[in-house]
Amino acid sequence: MTRTSTRTAVSASLARLLSLAVLPAAVLLLAVLTGCAAGGAALGTGPGEDNSAGNSAGNSAAGSGAKPEGTITVFAAASLKGTFTELARTFEAENPGTTVALSFAGSSDLASQISQGAPADVFAPADLANMKKVEDAGLVDGAARNFATNTLAIAVAPGNPAGITALKDLARPGLKLVTCARQVPCGTAAATAAEAAGVALNPVSEENAVTDVLGKVASGEADAGLVYGTDIKAAGSKVAGIQFPESGSAVNTYPIAGVAGGRNKAAARAFLDLVTGPEGRRVLAAAGFGPAGIGDGSVK
Repeated sequence: MTRTSTRTAVSASLARLLSLAVLPAAVLLLAVLTGCAAGGAALGTGPGEDNSAGNSAGNSAAGSGAKPEGTITVFAAASLKGTFTELARTFEAENPGTTVALSFAGSSDLASQISQGAPADVFAPADLANMKKVEDAGLVDGAARNFATNTLAIAVAPGNPAGITALKDLARPGLKLVTCARQVPCGTAAATAAEAAGVALNPVSEENAVTDVLGKVASGEADAGLVYGTDIKAAGSKVAGIQFPESGSAVNTYPIAGVAGGRNKAAARAFLDLVTGPEGRRVLAAAGFGPAGIGDGSVK
C-alpha cells in the first residue's frame, strides 16, 4: 500500500470514529433542547409565558359563565309559597338540568332546622329577626338581601258574618280569633300592631305558620285571623280581607341569603339573583308584596 492510500484509509477511519462519538452527543443535545422547549411552555417561559395561569383564568371565566345545574333546596316562609313556586318553575325553565326543591314552613321553624344541620341552599324567612339568628350562628353565605315587604290584614269568612271592621273588634268576647304564635313573624307583627292600638288579643289558637291561620278561617273553625294581605289575596273567594291602620306599625321585611353549608352555591346564587331581580319583583308585586325598603322590618 502506498503512503497516500494509507493516509486516506486512516482519515476515513477517523471520520467514522468521530461520527460514532458525535452521534450520541447530538442525540443527547436534541433531547435536552426538546425537553427545555416543553418545559418552557409548561413553566410559562418565552412565548408561552404564564400559560398555566392563563388556563386557570380561562377555567375561572368558564365557571363564572356556566349555566347553573343540579338541585337546590330552598327553605322559605309559608307566605312565600305561591310566589316561590312560580319563581322555581321559571328558574328550572331558564336553566335546564336544574331542580328547585321547596320547603315552606314558619320562619322560626326553618331557622331552627338550618341551625340543627338540615340541608338547605337558600333561606328566605318572613322577617329580619330569624335571618339574624342564622347569621349569628355563622350559617349564612354572604350578605342577606332584602327583597320584599308584607303587611298584616284581618281575614274573615266571605261576607264578614262577624261584622268586623277594625282591629279592636278582634277583642270582642266570644269571637274566635286565630293568630300566629309569637315566635313566628306574623305572630310577632300581630302582637306589635295590637300593642300599638292598645288592644288585648286573646286568640283561641296560635299557629306555627300563617297558612294554618288562614286555613282555619277558610274552613269556618275561626271567625277571624291575622294574616298577611298577600295570603288573603292568594285565597281568592275563600276569605275576605279587612285592612286596619295599625298594621303600618308592623311591616315585615323579607330577606334572602345562601346557606353556608349549601352544596350547590352557584345555583343558589343564581336563584337569589332571580328573586331579587326584575322577574322576582314582578311576581312578588303581582302577589301583593311591597318592595324592600318600605318599613324598617325591625320586628323584635
